[in-house]
Amino acid sequence: MQQFIKPALLGCLVSMAIAGCSSPQTGNSTSAASSSSEALSQSAQCLQWDGQPVSVDVSSSFEEGTAVRDFYSGQMSTVYQGKVTFTPAPESGGLLLLESVTKKADEFSWDSASVYFVMTDRFYNGNPGNDNSYGRSNDGKNEIGTFHGGDIAGLSKKLDYIEDLGINAIWITAPYEQIRGWVGGGMRGDFKHYGYHGYYVQDYTVMDQNMGTAEEFKQFVDDAHARGIRVVMDIVMNHTGYATLGDMQEFGFGATQEYDVPIETYLGEKWTNWTPGKGETWHSFNDYIDYGARTEWVKWWGPEWVRTDISGYPNPGPSDLEMSLAYLPDFKTESDNVVSLPPFYKNKPDTKAVEIPGATVRDYLVTWLSDWVREYGIDGFRADTVKHVEPEAWMELKLASSKAFSEWKQNNPDKVLDDSDFWMTGEFWGQGLNNSKLFNSGFDSLIDFTYQTDLAKQGMNCFTNMQDGYQRYADVLGKRDGKVLSYVSSHDTKLAYGSISKDLEQQKQLGSAFLLMPTAIQVYYGDETAREKGPRSSDKHQATRSDMNWEQLNDEQRLAVHNHWQKLLQFRKRHQAIGAGEHKQLNTAPYVFERRKGDDAVVVVYVGQAAN
Repeated sequence: MQQFIKPALLGCLVSMAIAGCSSPQTGNSTSAASSSSEALSQSAQCLQWDGQPVSVDVSSSFEEGTAVRDFYSGQMSTVYQGKVTFTPAPESGGLLLLESVTKKADEFSWDSASVYFVMTDRFYNGNPGNDNSYGRSNDGKNEIGTFHGGDIAGLSKKLDYIEDLGINAIWITAPYEQIRGWVGGGMRGDFKHYGYHGYYVQDYTVMDQNMGTAEEFKQFVDDAHARGIRVVMDIVMNHTGYATLGDMQEFGFGATQEYDVPIETYLGEKWTNWTPGKGETWHSFNDYIDYGARTEWVKWWGPEWVRTDISGYPNPGPSDLEMSLAYLPDFKTESDNVVSLPPFYKNKPDTKAVEIPGATVRDYLVTWLSDWVREYGIDGFRADTVKHVEPEAWMELKLASSKAFSEWKQNNPDKVLDDSDFWMTGEFWGQGLNNSKLFNSGFDSLIDFTYQTDLAKQGMNCFTNMQDGYQRYADVLGKRDGKVLSYVSSHDTKLAYGSISKDLEQQKQLGSAFLLMPTAIQVYYGDETAREKGPRSSDKHQATRSDMNWEQLNDEQRLAVHNHWQKLLQFRKRHQAIGAGEHKQLNTAPYVFERRKGDDAVVVVYVGQAAN
């Protein structure tokens, strides 16, 4: 018996679908006030600095007579009898970042990359003219799930900012077309929810007009490359977006309920403009849809393409690979059946999708996604919902994208940055430092969920707390090819500011511990400016996608946080050893460690917090 989507069921889609996971785990929550109190208590036990110059034994790292620079302050000292003497900059939080004066900046490596994750729609509006594409509109309230105007043109205008920050790769949300309409958001259906985040795909072959044009995207990638910044694109191969009133009306699929009067009496001439009436929520649009009209629903993606709880389609299964994640239609990437284009594409004149003889669903998806690499020179993918797609499919995507990347390099020799291979990282919910079979299925890296939960707060409380974590990460990652991408804030979980601490000085301390991790790192936009949570209504994840707080850079305290993160990121960018080197503790008090990769060695010194 077919089971149809119920309005109540759609209430839980927002949190899960965007998180890109099957079973989000909920950690213990702690209020900002108690967090700050605990941090202050632990800080009192941390090293204290009396403000005097500090002599450090660096004989195992730098030869006698070597000119050494503290990158943070710019001070220089010559190694004499194995030691150098410095006074940490007042704004450094007690850090010295020591390098050889003659050392030139290293070339790029994905193993030590500093990746800036931008939710494009929430970053910067470079072209207000595309804000209401496809008839998308604001809700006139908190705009929790609407498009806010950020676009590719905005990213281009902020590339200087990103470069100056010390970033060498930028991860952007998917720029291809999303569902044009909206669905109900949150458990209570208390806001309308568009695919502003890029996880509700409708057409992989064209730009979403809210994001901009193909020409703007090409210019953005070229401009990023000209600054030495790689571009990573968020992609989904597990599911499509939902059916919406607007898309149903525009592309001629699905059916509405039958009434004694025309459906326009209830929905209006343009269905996408419907708003809830008395006693209704944004989920209530489902009440007007007939999900049992089999012949009309097969005109959408079609049963050969997806499984979903709609009449005419195969039901989702219980396994990770066959489930309908948050009631999103699940692509049949496991199927060997040859398919034609989705039926509704026949009513979509702007699509660039063409028939591929003998192709399966997986073949189409791999072709469409790798074409972005071939056309624009995308350097890597961040794959969403990895556990819900066959490992073989990911390997096929990696091979096809690597081939496309090579072709792009051959066709654009003047734009090639280096000989780096196409890179792929993936989101497998709960993954940490542990090894994974996915490293044998095309993934160079996996998102590290555990830094935020296990180490971030410890490092913020006292930098010396990081020693065991630093040693463990360096030892494990140094022995295998599969790497991790660590974060301190995420659109899937929480923001560091406000969740871990709301103290701006502690945000600097948090940055010190995180940005010196011996792994590749993901900086979520606004980590460096202590971006605050936005409105959330009945979906807590929406709070992590607030607009970039550009105006708060005029605030002296937030500017200090930014400048601290910037200094550390610039230091990371100069030295592969920071993110991908061997870690060796040299001293306890002051806390001193060396990172070494090849002939490059850096020494980090933490003298403690300035005594009051």
